[in-house]
Order: sequence, then C-alpha cells, then structure tokens
Amino acid sequence: MNTETISALLDRAVALRETLFDSRHESAFRLFNGFSEGEPRLVIDIYAGTAVIGNYADPSEDGVALAEQARSLLLERLTWLRAVVLKSRNSPLAEERNGILIHGDKADRRVKEHGVSYAVDICANRDAGFFPDTRNLREWLIKNMDGKTVLNTFAYTGSMGVAAMAGGAVRVVQTDMSRNFLNVAKTSCSMNGFPIVKKDFMAGDFFTIASRLKRWGERFDCVLLDPPFFAVTDRGTVDQLNSCDRLINKVRPLINDGGYLVSVNNALFLSGSDYMSMLEKLCSDGYLEIAELISVPSDFSSGERNPALPDPAPFNHATKIAVLRVKRKSE
Repeated sequence: MNTETISALLDRAVALRETLFDSRHESAFRLFNGFSEGEPRLVIDIYAGTAVIGNYADPSEDGVALAEQARSLLLERLTWLRAVVLKSRNSPLAEERNGILIHGDKADRRVKEHGVSYAVDICANRDAGFFPDTRNLREWLIKNMDGKTVLNTFAYTGSMGVAAMAGGAVRVVQTDMSRNFLNVAKTSCSMNGFPIVKKDFMAGDFFTIASRLKRWGERFDCVLLDPPFFAVTDRGTVDQLNSCDRLINKVRPLINDGGYLVSVNNALFLSGSDYMSMLEKLCSDGYLEIAELISVPSDFSSGERNPALPDPAPFNHATKIAVLRVKRKSE
C-alpha cells in the first residue's frame, strides 16, 4: 500500500472521529481501526497525547515501514501529539510486542473519560493497560452503581471498578492474577481521590478467589466478568469460545437478589446469535434475565464487517457485552 492511500485512509478516520478529540487531549479512543477501515495491518489508538500504533503485519511483511509512514502522517496532522509508541503484535521479542517509543520523551500515563481519570502504563504489556472499547460499559457503571457493592473479576488495571467508584459504589473488590496490574488500579483510585482498601485488591487465580468469596459468604450487587479470550491455570480453564457459561455459573452465587451480572465476551469466532443462545439457555431456569445489551463505541465498530468472521448481531461488535439480572432462590 502506498503512502497516498494510507494518507487518505487516515484523513477519513480522523474526520469520522472529530467529536472524540477533546480540547485538553486527555481522552482515549481508537483513531484508526484498520481491520474494518481498509488496512488490516494497522491499528492506531490515542491515549491522551500519545498515539499507539499497532503493527499487525506478519513478520514476513514490512509492517515497520508501514508504521513509519503512519507515524509521519500522524505527526503532520495531529501536531499536539507528545509521543508515539509502536507495538509490533507479531514480533518474537516481548519488548517490541509491549511497545517501543518512536517519538517523544515518554508515553502518557493518564487518560480521562466521562470525567474520571485512569492510570495507564502503555509499554508494560502487550495491551496498553486501558481498553477504550468498553467505554460505554464504564459509563453504564457510573450511572448505575450508586450505593452498590461491586466485584470486578479479571480486573486487569481496574478501570471498571474505578468507574463503579465514580458512580458512588460503596464497596468495590478488584481481583486479578497480576499484583502489578492491581497497583495500576490503586494509582487510578489515588488520581480520583478514592480510598484504597488493601483487602479489596485481591491478587490470585479467578477460580480460587471466587470459591473463597463464596465460602466466606460474600455477596455483591454487581459482578463484572470480563475475562481474557483463553487462559489456563492450575485451578481451571478460561475459554470464551467454548465454555463462557462456566464462568457465569461460577459467580452467580456471589450476587444478591436483584443484582447485576455483567458478562463481556470478546471471542472473535463466537457469533452474536450463538452467544445469545447460550445466555438464553442460562436464563431458562428463571433465575437470570437478560436486562440490557451494551454497544461498543463507533470508533471500534465503524467500517465494513469482515465477512470471514461470524456476525456479532444483535451486538454491534465482536466484543459482546450483556447485563444480566439475577434472581435468587428463597433461602
């Protein structure tokens, strides 16, 4: 692909996302979704004043040259950018997968969304430490968690839990395998003036912690379930394509009567209709009800759908977000 074509694609992407550029340049969003906007080797996300270029080219392709063209074009058009990071997703080197600074002195460490600040550590991991595609879910939490208790499983850097705190949640428990990720969540709490209750940051295996909370008799008004696509631990397997219902059933006993179970499934090859069928089967006993589907923002869902992938409908993206209401048996 030549520079002129990339230039045209980026210009169109910038124009489509004009409303997402805030005057202080603190927000996080997807600037260019190459998978659906004409160049599947390239994805560009904005984190405050830092552009993160995702190079998805195979090692046999010259993806770095393509990324360099994108870098030059971005710096011409977005003169306020302070830094550019290149993440070569298919590189054999962890350092290149996690991100190399290719412009500026340092990447931004903070973004702001719906008036809430979130810490990011862009080069600490293959992902940037904050997922803008769940922006609408964080807004839902801000609007619906006042006075509620929340369990955020697979919390990663804790953005969902922080959003719940911003919405007035009275208690938020954040759990993740990585203590380092939970430390980022604590930084986000400090940025917003939220208290840090050490016992409510639980590092460890999901299955172990869920069993422990059940044994302790803990219950929550809302449980957030946003696991990775696939993972294996000594205590169990996470498989979003073939057995996501197992995780839902694992946390159901932890939810109060009338509470919420928010299930996020990001399996590319699980169609929306198959996911809905699985949810409807879980709801057939009358103790779960599909209350709401939450869409993914247009900066992720715009462009043409890849015909090689299953149709996500009734969801608007392969990241499928469902809010379930829980009814408990009389005790």
